[in-house]
Amino acid sequence: MGVENRENGFSWGGGTVKVDELSLSYLRKAQVRFKALFFYKDNEAYSDVVREAQELVELLLKAVLRAIGVEVPKVHDVSRTLEKHRSLLPPALIESLDDIKKISKRLRKERELSFYGAEDFIPTEEYGLEDAEMAINDAGFVLQAVQKVFTDPEKNNKKDRAER
Repeated sequence: MGVENRENGFSWGGGTVKVDELSLSYLRKAQVRFKALFFYKDNEAYSDVVREAQELVELLLKAVLRAIGVEVPKVHDVSRTLEKHRSLLPPALIESLDDIKKISKRLRKERELSFYGAEDFIPTEEYGLEDAEMAINDAGFVLQAVQKVFTDPEKNNKKDRAER
């Protein structure tokens, strides 16, 4: 699941991806957080699974924005920015963009509640195994999609080349 250092870029009809050290750092951090989700789940810290899944997805999507040359907004859900720059995304991400946006929005809504809670919402009591498993599945989906872009650009662009 490791990432290679690829300071070079690759192009297709819609745009170019340039993977730099900071984007790779975001990907590495997300990979570590993904492993941590299972630790939290195994220890029944379900609200922490949800919170960490949100941060993992945020890091991944911000890595993508950096790689396509878009300024990264200082917000926790960048799905609007991804949509705005859809034409710059690699084909593999465009195929799953609608699902990725839904995941990002849903996890963003849970971000503060899962961590801080509220007077009438105690995170350790409100989140359960089902919530944790959904967060893990969603985070895994986004991680897999983004890793394809960063680690296998040739395979990622085959579909686009075939369509030209």
